[in-house]
Amino acid sequence: MKKLKLVVSDLHLGTGRIDEDSRINTLEEFYFDEKFVEFLHYYSTGQFETADVELILNGDILNLLQVDYDGFYLTVITEQVSLNKTKRIVEGHPRFFKALKDFLSKPNKSITYVVGNHDQGVLWPAVREYLNDFLGANIRFKNIVYYFDGVHIEHGHMHEAANRLNPKKFFIKKNVPEPILNLPFGSHFFLEFVMRVKQVYPHIDKVRPFYKMIRWTVLNEFRFAMRTFWRLFNYFLKSIFKTDPRFDWPFKRLVQVILESAVFPDLTESARKILNDARVHTVIFGHTHVYNYRQFGNRAEYFNTGTWTDITSLDISTLGKITKLTYVLIEYPDQEGTQPQGFLKEWHGYHRIEQDVMIV
Repeated sequence: MKKLKLVVSDLHLGTGRIDEDSRINTLEEFYFDEKFVEFLHYYSTGQFETADVELILNGDILNLLQVDYDGFYLTVITEQVSLNKTKRIVEGHPRFFKALKDFLSKPNKSITYVVGNHDQGVLWPAVREYLNDFLGANIRFKNIVYYFDGVHIEHGHMHEAANRLNPKKFFIKKNVPEPILNLPFGSHFFLEFVMRVKQVYPHIDKVRPFYKMIRWTVLNEFRFAMRTFWRLFNYFLKSIFKTDPRFDWPFKRLVQVILESAVFPDLTESARKILNDARVHTVIFGHTHVYNYRQFGNRAEYFNTGTWTDITSLDISTLGKITKLTYVLIEYPDQEGTQPQGFLKEWHGYHRIEQDVMIV
């Protein structure tokens, strides 16, 4: 039987292109439901109809951080809040979730979900139960790492000070009325600072290189840039002196966050360290939104799956909007005992004569 695994990450599904008031949702980042439907259809029919195909959703699939709750972007996130957000995302992307359901209904097809930093709410049992019930099958959930046959897969946020979760304390239960998510500093910063900026500039966290965007902003939006820098300074200053139990970050961690701060962190060195383990021959990350492939020696490989969202490049060589629906295909050779092989792929989809132009 043909056996393969598909790894995608950073889809960032929100509540849909059109919000509840029938207006364009400028915070939606995933516009490729139809391409994803075709993607799963291709790998579950024809030559793959009876193949053993596992879809690995490697974090930040549901953009739970960027979904409001009754109009507010909360940092106090209970199980019911996460469940409410998840249901709204499912309702906003009916074709996407129907494709998952159809995929799972076919023989020898399965899904594994690795939790990222934007979909930390998937750690709640009620959210997992809802997704399983909706899809009519049991998803395999992994909180941090998914390891098999020498392949190490994780989202990648655990290798970054700002977004690293406490693996021994996913939830805060003391001194609160009911358990809440133990959000890392990066999530608080995103909800309390970045989301305010995104109300005016929805794509500000989708521009790279980030330092060039800062230069552009200083030259073209000077007053806005100065106000933002001042608010940023105040935010970090206040964070140092907070005593709220939700802010469990020592001063050393905040310093590390500032020193490591990068909108698009490079996880190559983290992958290299994992590959020092002789049992591991392949590392797959997401999180950076930048697809990547590196080879170390003769047998060690690092892949980054990139993102299925739009990115704006300010580099001269790639100036403009970039959209690449990248994923990693892991194939198992017919010869027994041979290690699986990874390939970085870009999904183009089926031929279409025309399609809608998306304008924000």
